[in-house]
Amino acid sequence: MNMKSLHVVLILSLCLALSPALRAQVAGGTIAGSVTDQAGAFIPKAKVSITNLSTNVTAIVVANQEGFYTVPNLLPGNYLIKVSAVGFAPKGTNFTLSVGDQISLPLSLNVGTVDQKIEIIDTPPSVELSSSALSAVVTGAAIRDLPLNGRSWTDLAALQPGVATVSTQIGFDQGAGRGNRGFGAQISISGGRPSQNNYRLDGISINDYANSGPGSVIGTNLGVDAIGEFSVITSNYSAEYGRTSGGVINAVTKNGTNQLHGNGYGFFRNSALDARNYFDGAVIPPFSRKQYGGSAGGPIFRNRTFFFGDFEAIQQALSNTATVHVLSNAARARITDPGLLKYIPLMPVSNQTTAQTGDLATYTFIKQELVTENFFTTRIDHKISTKDSIFGTYLFDNTPFTIGDAQNITTVSSKTRRQDLILEENHIFSPNFINTVRFGLNRQNIANNIGASAINPLASDTSLGLIPGRTAPGINVPGIDRIVGGVGSSPAYLFRFTTFQGYDDAFLTLGKHTIKFGAAFERLQNNILALSNPNGLFKYGSTAGFTSNTPKNLTAGIASTLTPRNLRQFLVGGYVQDDWHFTQRLTLNLGLRYEMINVPTEVAGKLSALQQVTDATPHLGNPYFSNPTYKNFEPRAGFVYDPFKDHKTSVRAGFGLYDVLPLLYQFEILSVLTAPYFEAGTTTNPAVKIGADPNFVQQQLTTTPSGLGQAYIDPHPARNYVMEWNFGLQHEIARDITFSASYVGSRGVHQPFRVEDANVVLPTRTAQGGYLWPSAGGKPSGTQVNPNAGDIRALWWFAKSSYNALATDITARVKQNLQLKASFTYGKSLDNNSATIAGDAFGNSVPSLDWFAPSLSYGRSDFDIGKIFALSAIFNLPEDKNVQGLTAIARNGWQLGGIYKQSSGTPFTPLIGGDPLGKLGTDPWDYPDRTPGCDPVNHSFKTSGLNYVNVACFPFPGGQGTPNPYLRGNASRNIITGPGFANLDVSLFKNNAIRKISDEFNVQFRVEYFNVLNHTNFTPPNNNDQQIYSAPAVPLATGTTTIAPLSTAGVLTSPTANSSRQLQLAVKVVF
Repeated sequence: MNMKSLHVVLILSLCLALSPALRAQVAGGTIAGSVTDQAGAFIPKAKVSITNLSTNVTAIVVANQEGFYTVPNLLPGNYLIKVSAVGFAPKGTNFTLSVGDQISLPLSLNVGTVDQKIEIIDTPPSVELSSSALSAVVTGAAIRDLPLNGRSWTDLAALQPGVATVSTQIGFDQGAGRGNRGFGAQISISGGRPSQNNYRLDGISINDYANSGPGSVIGTNLGVDAIGEFSVITSNYSAEYGRTSGGVINAVTKNGTNQLHGNGYGFFRNSALDARNYFDGAVIPPFSRKQYGGSAGGPIFRNRTFFFGDFEAIQQALSNTATVHVLSNAARARITDPGLLKYIPLMPVSNQTTAQTGDLATYTFIKQELVTENFFTTRIDHKISTKDSIFGTYLFDNTPFTIGDAQNITTVSSKTRRQDLILEENHIFSPNFINTVRFGLNRQNIANNIGASAINPLASDTSLGLIPGRTAPGINVPGIDRIVGGVGSSPAYLFRFTTFQGYDDAFLTLGKHTIKFGAAFERLQNNILALSNPNGLFKYGSTAGFTSNTPKNLTAGIASTLTPRNLRQFLVGGYVQDDWHFTQRLTLNLGLRYEMINVPTEVAGKLSALQQVTDATPHLGNPYFSNPTYKNFEPRAGFVYDPFKDHKTSVRAGFGLYDVLPLLYQFEILSVLTAPYFEAGTTTNPAVKIGADPNFVQQQLTTTPSGLGQAYIDPHPARNYVMEWNFGLQHEIARDITFSASYVGSRGVHQPFRVEDANVVLPTRTAQGGYLWPSAGGKPSGTQVNPNAGDIRALWWFAKSSYNALATDITARVKQNLQLKASFTYGKSLDNNSATIAGDAFGNSVPSLDWFAPSLSYGRSDFDIGKIFALSAIFNLPEDKNVQGLTAIARNGWQLGGIYKQSSGTPFTPLIGGDPLGKLGTDPWDYPDRTPGCDPVNHSFKTSGLNYVNVACFPFPGGQGTPNPYLRGNASRNIITGPGFANLDVSLFKNNAIRKISDEFNVQFRVEYFNVLNHTNFTPPNNNDQQIYSAPAVPLATGTTTIAPLSTAGVLTSPTANSSRQLQLAVKVVF
């Protein structure tokens, strides 16, 4: 046995010695505190009983010799705690326990007798006095009653401080890009990458195959009426939380109670009730949605066994106005090449109503998507005895989806099928020792971007194909939105992702120490089938190059070499966490976690990676790379201090180390598109062009090994981790009104640096510190770094990141009338690469940054949003108890709700397309120069044709007087801030209680307005519109002193970041 294997065995033995299975992350809450007399002396052996008011299940513990008690892993809900001791009068209080809560509840008893009537005191203050982690809870009432566009409960995470919604996710109509990066809505938490968050349901991880937020194919998480509540932990979580370095979204499903309860509902939308979107024509595109379902829960056996179930369905036909850039009519008229003349009718013809100038114009059309979704969740809870309880949860979601492509040429279909199974057993060995065992299964079956049908009849014509038996190829031309090609031309992927999870968590009380320890095991597997560009994709340097049919290269995946990748991986972890109640005013949080994961394997050994970027042939089979996780010990420490001993103010701080594990998602695309197990060839032969003989093309792609795509993975990666810290203050301003302010920071070390093609010509440094590419005779003359390979998808771990922010929050609950929450975050996230699964992780990402000089790309993260404000409120109008009959029906039962969000914009990068530098890669971007002191934003863009970027700030490299196409511009990454965001959603409910049926029976009518002010929120220019210039003619014409920017440079286009004003009507029956 080698030393590394021995090391793994020893670590596994340590984890198993801690506890028999995986990481804690229980969904329940913990209550702890001390019992004292009026003089402050501790009362040992006091009896503490805690009763769940919904199920009547009671837990009884005895305070230890130090008067300290703790009750862990309680279901979220409303409780009554009672404390009694010999010689003292009993006392009790009501409190609410939320998911993952750690409540400090000290109680003071008066001298008296045990048989006195119990004194019920006020609910304790809501200030956090047990944990240094920063977190917030979204209650069940907020989930059910706030206006949610799409009824996706995870959207409410964006109301918490430190949470930024990614508004530049790849569009659903942009080929396989969205699905490969995860269909669910993505968020950044405290500056972390969205793929570094962990979503949990009833204690198990439900992240998707891309390690992104879970969601159906339309990006939503149904089950609003099935989620009891959820918490968002944004910084410095304790050692029990693993598999994450970002944030933790921790949800718990509803459980049944002793009372039968439930609901039935229907939500209805129609475009006849909506306002025009900014890009709509005279007629609003048709939109119809029916969203309906119901839930029910109650006792199977009172006080012992309970059930809950929820079903929800969507039937939707959604249309949007799309505007894309196409070839102008004048440019089309210049085409004389016979092959191109046959292909050009496949491309949409501009219907631009204004005068056309140059080679580019616009095409506007109505795009439709069709969705049918069926979702259900069921849960059973059972109390076996006073010491044993179990529960089980099962979730199922099935969603097929069809949408037109970005140019209205074909339709594609995708489908998500998700299943989650959770089983948990909780056993009380003694009042001071409790153990929880949990098993979880997370399974996802994904079909992403499968060619469906032709909108343009030519899209099904195989005579246009360049690959035998296939339809027309796709094309990329600077300034023009990508033409996907014929049916089945766009890349297609199938994912069969499953994780088997096991956890054991123990809770031990020793004196003033609340100790949690446990272990974890997770088996991950992903069976992937991928076909990349099966019809071929041409890349042109300019519109002139396209109209003359002179492409720079053709890349195509050879369907006959298609084979699956069956990836496997396992994770083990162990932890110990001590919450030491050092004094009645000071709690110390001390923890240590160990977590390692093996290097991915493939069941048939079909792994291929270059050991060096310059290698002539790849390394085949195992090991994929050396394992950097053997020493992943993660210390975490913090404190919480009650400075005034009144439980109304807390000062807290924390520091922790959080590993970023090299999970399967980082290698999914790298592993499936690599020779020799999948041949994606590239050729620069000028005879390979549109209209060429398919057999000749096939020969050029497959007979030259130097044209085949490869992958490079750093063979000896360093440990990738994030250091996080915070310091903050929380204060109860008045009863049920709490304010908090915290400084939050982090630093990421050895972060992933992912590019789509590393096989480029390398530059030399100039005396001025610039980068100059080789040229001779007025033409590029360099050689790619690896002439033995085609494109090289590459992954290093040498990126870095940092985050600093002020996060503030105010929460108010005024009796039953008002719930209000407001948060504001002012921060900055910096890195030199924001991508992991693919180089272009987001719509504003640059696919292949300059890996040879990573410092060149250090700047704002692709998901950085500097200022974020969020406000949510639910207001129940006061009722008039003095009216009756019809007057009471009309007067009482009204409820208002609203969500307002405002933020600054997402950054993006000015680019030059068409490979002026002669990089020769598949993503040969250059950058313009930046004029110091020049404002890059045209603030009057709404009245100037949506020209958002002030192109005068970005001259061609070398200066417009002496342009140099081989010199890298000095403009940095993400230096332009996109348009800001502001949106208000409101709701009006009318509750009609029918007491004759039952006290809880209510018929609720709802009206919800989304974007009620019909405010247009533009998205930043996409990769196509970020291009300021296309490649100039090479060599430059004699006397050339200026190069004109593209007419599309910095222009804002559809879609918008949110919908136009839309009205939703609903009826809901609650019992």
